[in-house]
Amino acid sequence: MKLWILRHGEAEAHAPSDAQRNLTEHGRGEALRSAANLIGQPISAIIASPYARAQQTAQLVREALGFDPEIRTVSWLTPDSSPLQVLEELDTDDNVLLVSHQPLVGSLISFLQHGHLRQPQPMYTASLAELEGDFPLAGLMSLVSVKNP
Repeated sequence: MKLWILRHGEAEAHAPSDAQRNLTEHGRGEALRSAANLIGQPISAIIASPYARAQQTAQLVREALGFDPEIRTVSWLTPDSSPLQVLEELDTDDNVLLVSHQPLVGSLISFLQHGHLRQPQPMYTASLAELEGDFPLAGLMSLVSVKNP
């Protein structure tokens, strides 16, 4: 299976709450540049955080890819979610795109690759990581690439 982990594009600095921060125009461009790296990939689902900037990033990717299924919105992909919880919830062997936030994305990549959280993967806005493995389990996936927009 392949797993892609995308950090949302650049967001506004201020909003009534962190969850309400929208993408900036620059962030929209970043998201579209990252989406270009996914063209032709066998993605079966897009799963995203409920936060506005992640939803907007996921929607831009969905539109750029012409991806028909709806975005699946889940509460376990927020910035402070636990990588262990993500793996418990991500019960699939399909090729999936996760759209989320730091510090979760960096910790999740490290957990999938090394089986621990001591070396989080640096992920800039709209950075896209590709991992491969038989199943999304701690320490059993290989990091194929990280692309920055």
